[in-house]
Amino acid sequence: MPEQVLYRKYRPQKFSEVLGQEQITQVLEASIQNGKLAQSYLFAGPRGTGKTSVARLLAKMLGCSSRDLFEIDGASNRGIDEIRALREAVNTLPFESPYKVYIIDEVHMLTKDAFNALLKTLEEPPSYVIFILATTEPHKVIETIISRCQTHYFKKPSLEILKKLVLGVAKKEGISLAEEVASLLAFLGDGSFRDTLGLLQKVIGYSPDKKISLEEVRRITGAPSFELVSNFVMALAEENLDEALSVLGKATAESIEIKMFLKLAMREMRLIILSVFSPRLKNQTAEDLSEESRSFLTKSSSEVSVGARRLASALREFLEIYNQIGESFLAQIPVELALVKVFGGEK
Repeated sequence: MPEQVLYRKYRPQKFSEVLGQEQITQVLEASIQNGKLAQSYLFAGPRGTGKTSVARLLAKMLGCSSRDLFEIDGASNRGIDEIRALREAVNTLPFESPYKVYIIDEVHMLTKDAFNALLKTLEEPPSYVIFILATTEPHKVIETIISRCQTHYFKKPSLEILKKLVLGVAKKEGISLAEEVASLLAFLGDGSFRDTLGLLQKVIGYSPDKKISLEEVRRITGAPSFELVSNFVMALAEENLDEALSVLGKATAESIEIKMFLKLAMREMRLIILSVFSPRLKNQTAEDLSEESRSFLTKSSSEVSVGARRLASALREFLEIYNQIGESFLAQIPVELALVKVFGGEK
């Protein structure tokens, strides 16, 4: 029997277990206690930040049973016929709960006609119906829908929150891992609870024992070695275009995902820039780094005070082209062009 995925296994069971979204859970909890509920909510925010989990918790807190909770995927039920069917269904009383709760995920995927049909229901819903609309792209939801909802914006969790999550789940699973391992998984999770726990599950599944090393995580996730990343960053700081292109070529030859490589390089670049221009921030950030990264930061920031400005120029260009990586038929091309632009004299 397939093992339950960690993200579902450790889904929050009460508002106090929701990490990093206190600005939302506290408001919802207070509204329930005060009996001042909205009939329509819009949960907006990046993927994997807990929108659906909080929606289910809200339904649970309202005493809604599984028979009276309806989850609809807006991507696959986006037409007017599906919304018309929903409009008819809301008119029937709950089976056994005070409320019927409808969660419409990825609501921005609805067609224009479907939006208009939904709007009519949101304008005058039955007193026992509550709608919770969730979206990763709120700008695609029509304004008349938004105006009838109490909107809550979910933010990406910090690296510290994701690191705490990884350490906590690993402990419950009987897995031993160092804080630097948790930090890397949190960073690679890219602000998503779901993706971070997905990476942890992948690592646990491939690890031969209950102790996971930093090198294992790199091998399993496809993350580049720190030596490769640091060599790239130092080549940039020293304005050695030939060496930077050579390291990038090596990363490509080793079949390393270029977007991941650049993301890790940008992290080290940012840390060096901050350490040169703000020693206070250097001390704050160093606490959460691996030993090798901390050592590199100490060494490089003392050696490249002049090169820090060059790193800042490169970092600006990398941020511009980051989302282009993967769209090119050769993933490294946007990075190569950015390097030539910064250090090759392109005007």
